Amino acid sequence: MTSGEVLLEVHDLVQEFVLRDFGGTKGGVLQAVAGVSLELHVGETLGIVGETGSGKSTLARSVIQAPPPKRGQVIFQGQDLVKLSGRALKSARRNLQMVFQDPFTSLDPRWTVTRLVEEPLVAYAEGDRQERRTRVSELLDLVGLDPERHGGRHPHELSGGQCQRVAVARALALNPKLILCDEPVSSLDVLVQAQVLNLFEKLREELGLSYLFIAHDLALVRQVSDRVAVMYLGKLCEVGPVQSLFAEPLHPYTFALLNSIPSPDPTVGRRDTASVISGELPSPLDPPSGCRFRTRCPRAEGRCAAEVPELRELTNGRFVACHFPLPAREAVAADGKAPDPVVAVAPAPLWPAEPNGAG
Repeated sequence: MTSGEVLLEVHDLVQEFVLRDFGGTKGGVLQAVAGVSLELHVGETLGIVGETGSGKSTLARSVIQAPPPKRGQVIFQGQDLVKLSGRALKSARRNLQMVFQDPFTSLDPRWTVTRLVEEPLVAYAEGDRQERRTRVSELLDLVGLDPERHGGRHPHELSGGQCQRVAVARALALNPKLILCDEPVSSLDVLVQAQVLNLFEKLREELGLSYLFIAHDLALVRQVSDRVAVMYLGKLCEVGPVQSLFAEPLHPYTFALLNSIPSPDPTVGRRDTASVISGELPSPLDPPSGCRFRTRCPRAEGRCAAEVPELRELTNGRFVACHFPLPAREAVAADGKAPDPVVAVAPAPLWPAEPNGAG
């Protein structure tokens, strides 16, 4: 599905928020995204994973300039969105849309489904009333909803999956090139999740869409993504093709995330405690010096506190920001197939028994 053509480029993106002192809580400058650079190709799905508070959603909102980042570039179809404003930004935004986490809060409860899906067409003055209504019917049919049956309903009269389909239909109204999905199925049950994910894949094949797909569920990200970017406390830790990254993680944080995936196999024993992330996520108001993961990393040394690791390419297509990445190894089972990620990342010798410095 992917091509060599780059659709989106993000260079050294920084997003900050000023927090005021309130109720005994000290304020300061919160750097939610700290110098992120990535690219997305035409027809590609780039998954973004990380703990809560890692900056995933802020990154997506900064890409669509809501709000604009403090520094950096967002080059979409050859235009730097950061430099655009007014009508120029509105024109560029029609080609990138967003699907939010909670379909019930992202849809106006007072509007009917028809009006919700028609909203982007009205905002961009697309066609007359009859042409817009015809387009709405086509969009609802495309996402698997009967226009006659569902068009006059309100969000509270729909299920969670149906509401998310309405949100997808609205995002498709202007024929965008890129859709940013911020936890689009996390509020849905497993069966409905599968239906919505199948819809995303169907639309990608039929319409040639590209996705920036944010999720906590690693198994879900593995299923839908071509490449994966791992974020921690506002920075990228690792970026690479989904199969190789899941089979052979190179960053200690990625390794620990994959080992957190529960196994349905009752014969699989408990993970080695050395592979479990310890401690709490540091405050983005006062992040650790050097490598931001060093305070929770069993491999950390003095250099990790003194130097910020740069994201660099270690192998073909594998980018890692770590002074002491995990050693590469052959992640191929005896039958020649890539092993399950739980099996691939289970060996303990990659991690020392005790932290060896850096505190």
